[in-house]
Amino acid sequence: MITESPEMSLSSLPFFPARLFRTLWAAFFCSWTMGVVAQPLQVPPQYRLVWADEFQTPGLPDPAKWHHDTVRNKEGWYNNEMQYYSAPRLANAEVKDGRLILRAQKESMSSAPDWGGQRYTSARLITRGLADWTYGFFEISAKMPCGKGTWPAIWTLGAAGRWPDDGELDIMEHMGRDPERVSSAVHVAMGHAGQAFSGSVALPDACQKFHRYQMHWTPDGVTFGVDGQAHMRYPKTDAGRRGWPFDAPQFLILNLAIGGDLGGPVDDSIFPVAMEVDYVRVYQGPASGRR
Repeated sequence: MITESPEMSLSSLPFFPARLFRTLWAAFFCSWTMGVVAQPLQVPPQYRLVWADEFQTPGLPDPAKWHHDTVRNKEGWYNNEMQYYSAPRLANAEVKDGRLILRAQKESMSSAPDWGGQRYTSARLITRGLADWTYGFFEISAKMPCGKGTWPAIWTLGAAGRWPDDGELDIMEHMGRDPERVSSAVHVAMGHAGQAFSGSVALPDACQKFHRYQMHWTPDGVTFGVDGQAHMRYPKTDAGRRGWPFDAPQFLILNLAIGGDLGGPVDDSIFPVAMEVDYVRVYQGPASGRR
């Protein structure tokens, strides 16, 4: 998820022309991503499963694994998003039939003390304070919602809480206005928000079938893929923490945003609409870290 921040990007500085930054980076970055297209992406044999949620217990999401993030409801969420993220509530986040269902509804929670005037409700689940990881292989099986205005995402943020300095790894983003494509992105201090480093891949049945969204994060780089095929790689740079803050823990986020800068105009006829998650699995090798 692209996140607003008052921080300046490298290309916004007066001594570094924005057009030159984008041109040079695009050429350099494309050479990285083109090299991994059609390469297999699988859990390395020496890795072991260290954390998972298979969603086998009906009801609310497991509170030992997930918090409901509601902190920005009153002020409004980043990127001009239009949803109110609820506290634990089956209407928005429910485990049912072996799946997690994140459901967006057209309704106003006007009686809630943290209501910020939103006309839609949804859910945002995070592992912050419960689990985070440094390096690993992440695999999430999920089916996207369809409908203009939806913006689901599976992603991680730096556990220390400084954005973009601590980095952001977008395993998967999907826009309902472009339903047959999914994307991945990396946000760091030297390139974030509109200048994040991103790639996308065609996935015609993203809304009809479950797919495996994957990320392999090592000390040397991050590779993103779908169903065992890599589509983007971000290698470790020599720019220090401005380009590589990823030797420190990140926590996981699942959310379904509505509208906003990438979600776009909302078609009210789509509601209720849901992202479904079959499982979340995190694997790590001997040198990885979890806390």
